[in-house]
Amino acid sequence: MTPNSSFDPGLTQQYTGSLLRAINKDGSFNVRRRGLRGLAGSTYMHLVTMPWTRFFSVVILAYLLVNFSFASLYLSLGRGVLHSGERDLGMSDFSRALFFSVQTLTTVGYGALYPFGMAANAVAAVEAGLGLMGFALATGLLFARFSRPTAKLVFSDQMIVAPYQEGTSLQFRIANRRGNVLMEVQADMMLATVELDGNGHLQRRYTELRLERKSIFFLALTWTVVHPIDAESPLWGKSAADLEALQAEVMILIKGYDDTFSQVVNTRYSYRWDEVQWSARFVPAFEVHPAGHMELDLTKISHTISVTP
Repeated sequence: MTPNSSFDPGLTQQYTGSLLRAINKDGSFNVRRRGLRGLAGSTYMHLVTMPWTRFFSVVILAYLLVNFSFASLYLSLGRGVLHSGERDLGMSDFSRALFFSVQTLTTVGYGALYPFGMAANAVAAVEAGLGLMGFALATGLLFARFSRPTAKLVFSDQMIVAPYQEGTSLQFRIANRRGNVLMEVQADMMLATVELDGNGHLQRRYTELRLERKSIFFLALTWTVVHPIDAESPLWGKSAADLEALQAEVMILIKGYDDTFSQVVNTRYSYRWDEVQWSARFVPAFEVHPAGHMELDLTKISHTISVTP
């Protein structure tokens, strides 16, 4: 398959200098946006898609910030705005205000502390309303994160150039990290290079790579995706040095039907020229258990052995 100079998958053909990879290892596109006004409606998507550790860090930080802010506000109203009856709670003024804020925000209300005066009650009413809305929002985001169907695939650390029939092929391997069933799994692979156009200017070019098998019914074990390097392949006759000179990057799109959520899920990945291992073959990552079932070892997904060219 020869490069099509008019084909652009949405990553632009313009080239103005050395570029990083188009697709990061986490599947995101290597694009930075600027010139946005405000949050540009991206806050919700950012909170839903960010890593779990960062999400919980944001929630905890917001929780602490709100409570410390209201505690400071109660203190600013004066020492007598929070009453505890005749009991001595054994806490400093700030501690009393902070824990009263926590109880009000979460609508727990133990009764050991209560606001006194119009100003303190007004602030407590605002905080209680803010707490109801805030926890409803956090619950909605948590549900959205859990219910969002995503594909959790593990890719081999490298692509390999392996023997194939009477020639060679470009291969990579995938497996499902989860125990759910992915069906009708489909792979698309595309080569991105930097080449000279008809006017002698550098230009990014994209070529779809033909696959030995474009889809499988079930991804229960591993799937080795194979692109035969024949006379029709843009990799025909290319060496590692050639791929480096072309700044070659192989971009991959995997789609499948998630039987658990009854939805189509997808994931993206890419390999650059320096992530290609030449003259190698993948080692089997599964075996038959003595009990008779198949046993998949995900730690072997990237294991290879060298072969004679």
